[in-house]
Amino acid sequence: MTRRTALAGAGGAAGLAFVAACSDTPEASSEGGGDAGGTEGTGGTGGTEGTELTTLSDVPVGGAVSVEDADGKAVLVTRPSEDEVVALSPVCTHQGCAVAPDGERLRCPCHGSTYDLAGKNVGGPAPSPLTPIAVEVVDGTVVTTG
Repeated sequence: MTRRTALAGAGGAAGLAFVAACSDTPEASSEGGGDAGGTEGTGGTGGTEGTELTTLSDVPVGGAVSVEDADGKAVLVTRPSEDEVVALSPVCTHQGCAVAPDGERLRCPCHGSTYDLAGKNVGGPAPSPLTPIAVEVVDGTVVTTG
């Protein structure tokens, strides 16, 4: 084995250890990827069923708000269009940082990943969309459904 081979192997092992350590956070391992639902009432997991998240009038069309569910967990509620409401986990699928509303996009402050209002990753190192949370609008209130 040459010195170059030994150093390259050691550097690769150290890099893998660093990546494993960074992604071994409770936020990153308990939530993450998934298919973002594009319509009201579709999508994955999160929150307590029937939890009121916010009023529809508090979510701007073409924008998003950050709210808490009944368990105190953050939820992003977006409104891609007048008739569409989407709820998402704010946990970035890159390394678990908290994604926040930024105009017509959702942005991770840690490494610059960006998502559209449906949760699809559109820029940066994030490997997959934000995890959707099933919601519906009941009497002008955005409510979790599952």
